[in-house]
Amino acid sequence: MADDKKGLHAPSWVGEFKAFVMRGNVVDLAVGVIIGASFTGIVNSLVKDVFNPLIGLAIGGIDFSNLFVTLKGPHLATLAEAQKAGAVTINLGLFINAVIQFLITALVIFWLIKALTRMHVREDAKPAAPPEPTKTEILLQQIRDELASRRV
Repeated sequence: MADDKKGLHAPSWVGEFKAFVMRGNVVDLAVGVIIGASFTGIVNSLVKDVFNPLIGLAIGGIDFSNLFVTLKGPHLATLAEAQKAGAVTINLGLFINAVIQFLITALVIFWLIKALTRMHVREDAKPAAPPEPTKTEILLQQIRDELASRRV
């Protein structure tokens, strides 16, 4: 080892940390976080670009992204204009968007887990090969067969 020749030794926790990071659960979690971040972008677009216009149209053309209450400052037509003017606002539309995004994400995760559980149950339902008999079971079978042959 090159480190030993130079007199450099890694702290003991470095090996433990490597073992922790390389455990399957940690790697799976990291992959899940990365996929979840990508999935968030898809859900955000689905809510903003598909559901919100449909819901807004159904309830009279309300654009949720511009649904806000001005607490202090000029009362302007859009949230972007109000924020640019420095107005203090309560952004109800953005909150509604966040709630819709959460509900859609929760629903998709529910159906995904349900499908994975169903696949796992089907996989477990396959009949397993019977285990090989133990030496004791084989001996008992031989004794049974011997006793049965003596009765005949």
